[in-house]
Parts: sequence; C-alpha cells; structure tokens
Amino acid sequence: MATAASSGLQNLLKVGTKIIGVGRNYAAHAKELGNAVPKEPVLFLKPTSSYLPNGGTIQIPHPLNSLDHEVELAVVIGKKARDVPEKTAMDFVGGYALALDMTAREIQSVAKSSGLPWTVAKGQDTFTPISSVLPLSTVPDPDNLELWLKVDGETRQKGSTKDMIFKIPYLISHISSIMTLFEGDVILTGTPQGVGPVKVDQKITAGITGLLDVYFNVEKHQKPRTG
Repeated sequence: MATAASSGLQNLLKVGTKIIGVGRNYAAHAKELGNAVPKEPVLFLKPTSSYLPNGGTIQIPHPLNSLDHEVELAVVIGKKARDVPEKTAMDFVGGYALALDMTAREIQSVAKSSGLPWTVAKGQDTFTPISSVLPLSTVPDPDNLELWLKVDGETRQKGSTKDMIFKIPYLISHISSIMTLFEGDVILTGTPQGVGPVKVDQKITAGITGLLDVYFNVEKHQKPRTG
C-alpha cells in the first residue's frame, strides 16, 4: 500500500496543468534585486514542460552563458480548488517538493524594464528542476523548513520558509480566487536571498534540511543539426 501511495504522489506532477510562481516573497530577496517588498503576491506562470527530475541536466539556452538559481519550496495541490478560504486552504495541499526556479536574468531584466512578461526568462525547458513529492506526514510544519542550495559545494542560498511574506494558506486562497487550481498544480512559494549565476559544467546541489536533497548538472543547450 505504501508503494501505491508513493506512486500516486509522484504522479501528481504528471497530471498538473500549471506552475504558479510567486515573486519577491522573501523581503531580503526582493531587496537584493532592488525591488520593493510587495503588498500582494507577485504571480507568474511557468509551463509544466519546464520540469526537470532530480539528477537531470539544466540547459542554458544560446546565447546566454549563465542562469540564476532560485531555490524554493513547492506546494503540490491535491484536489481542485476554487475560491478557497484561508482557514481551509491547507486541506487542498497534496504534498511538498523542492524546486528551482531557474531564471535567465538578462532576459528578465529587459522584460521588466520594457513592461513585458517573464515567460521567456523563466519558462524554458529544464527551468524548473524539481524533487520527488514529499507526503504531508513528513512535513508537519511547512512554515519552518530550511532551504539550501550550493554550487560546486559552495553555499549560495540558505533560508527558512518562516520568512515568507505571504504564507501558504494565504497564497492558496489568493491564487484560487483568480484561477482554479487543479490536482497536481504547483505553487513555487518564492526564494530566499543569495540568488546568483550558475554556468556550464557547474553542479547544483540543494535540499530541505533533514528531508531531502537534489542535484543537477548544467550544460549548454545544443540544438539538433539540420541537413
């Protein structure tokens, strides 16, 4: 039975329809990028085609030489949610995962200054590396998890979900008032400070202290030859 339950959890990511990113949800991260701390959640969408399982290779698209890493707690929705009140919002969580919101910062900076969407900067293939899904029973307090990320063994990011500006129940309630959340949809809850570039041939390791860790290689995207 445990195996079947575990299999069902992992299938959640396969049936989800979307990834909802929450920007600037840690005050220190907002400040390090020169952004004001938001008064309501900053939301953006990523396609599920950007998922990359643990052990995979992050691909840097041409002509870029680096991508920024952003380690985040991912909330995996367990059942359809629409106009959910905060007090019952946690009933709609099916599990948790660790995810990276890989960002082409140069492209994003141009988009932001031009008032354009962030899709190209955040939605490309391999731009959402993600762990397996953790069952709820292993995460009794999602508001007090330590997230960390290292590049080639050097600690770049370390922070706690207790520092999130908008907490998980509020995020679920707020987002579900805008769009229906379906089983398997993922909310990326924001990243702590310390974001920075990762380059070709570097290795990312990241984790939730005491629960899981993941690793990813980084390569340049090679387009197939034609002719």
